[in-house]
Amino acid sequence: MKKTILLLLMCLLFPGIHAQTYKELFDKAIHYEDVDSLTKAEAYYKEALKMEPANAHNCMIFGNLGRLQRRMQRLDEAVDSYNYALSLAPLSIPILMDRASLFLEMGNVDRSYIDCSTVLDVDKDNTKALLLRAYLQCNNRSYKESLADYKHLLELEPGNIPGGMGLVTLYQKEQKYAEALEIANKLIIEAPEDAELYILRAGLEKDMAHLDLSLFDLDKSISLAATYANAYVLRGEILLAQKKKEMAKMDFYKAIELGIPRSDLMEQLKECK
Repeated sequence: MKKTILLLLMCLLFPGIHAQTYKELFDKAIHYEDVDSLTKAEAYYKEALKMEPANAHNCMIFGNLGRLQRRMQRLDEAVDSYNYALSLAPLSIPILMDRASLFLEMGNVDRSYIDCSTVLDVDKDNTKALLLRAYLQCNNRSYKESLADYKHLLELEPGNIPGGMGLVTLYQKEQKYAEALEIANKLIIEAPEDAELYILRAGLEKDMAHLDLSLFDLDKSISLAATYANAYVLRGEILLAQKKKEMAKMDFYKAIELGIPRSDLMEQLKECK
C-alpha cells in the first residue's frame, strides 16, 4: 500500500515518469532520433534494453544505438553496440555493413574487409558490400581482386556511378589510361551534370600529360559545383606546372577555404612565390 501511494506521489510530482511498455520506449527513441535529439533517443533505447533484456528486437536497438553513437562521434561505443547487435544476429547484413563502414572511418581496413566478405558470403550480389570491398582492395593494391568485385557490381548495376568511378581509379592506378578514359567518357555521357566526374577525368588527363584538356574539365566541374576543394587543388597544380603561379596560388587558397588543411598545401604555396 505504501509503495502504491509513493508511486502515485511520484507521478503527480513528476508527470513524465510513468510506466511505459517496451514498444512505447522504442517508439519514443525513434521519434527523438528523427528530430535529432540523439541523447534522448539513446536514453530511451537503453531504457527499453533494461526493461526487456531478452527481447528479440534488441538486435535492432543495439544497431540503432551504434548509429546514434557514430553520429555523436563516440566511435568506440558505436563498435561495441554493433558487436552486441551481431552477437544476437551474426549475419544481419545491414548491421554488418554499418560496422564495415564505421571500421573504414576509424582506419581499421582489415576488419572492414572482413565484414564486407561476411556479407558477400551470405549474399554474393550485395552491391554495397561489393563496392566497399572493391575500394578496400584497390587501396591495398589487390588490383585483380578489386577488378573482379567492380566488374561483378557493374554487371548487376551497369549504371552504378560510384562503381564506375572506382573502376576508373583502379585502371588509373595500373596506368591503363585508355581503359580508364573510355569508362570516364561513358560516365560523363550518362551523367553530364555530375561535377565529380569531370574532376575524375581531369586527373586522368593530367596523368596522360593532356593538361589543356584537364584544365577544361576542371573549369567545367567548378562551373557545375564550386565547392569541391580537390578541383581547385588539381587545377592549381596544373597552373603551377605551367608557371602560372599567381593563378595557382588563388586556387590553393580557395581549396584551403573549402576545407583542405593548409599544411597539406605548404609545398605548393612555397613554389608559388
